[in-house]
Amino acid sequence: MSTSPPAPQAAPPAPQARNPLHGVTLEAMVTALSTHYGWAGLGERIPVRCFTQEPSVASSLKFLRKTPWARDKVEGLYLFMLREIRRQG
Repeated sequence: MSTSPPAPQAAPPAPQARNPLHGVTLEAMVTALSTHYGWAGLGERIPVRCFTQEPSVASSLKFLRKTPWARDKVEGLYLFMLREIRRQG
């Protein structure tokens, strides 16, 4: 009877302590942005219909989940908003 060496353990994922988007849902981002800038201000900064015509979190999420370029813009604006708040605070 031969015993084989134990299988190597998979390395744990690298911590993302420096990633401000880690753990933040798209819904939380849209909600924070709409609260901070208002829907009109959000529509000026990212001119897409889900922010300018009958805006809602639900319609925005539906669009952003299907449209990677728009999601990238939302994530970028969210990071900008966080920096802006940190500078003011």
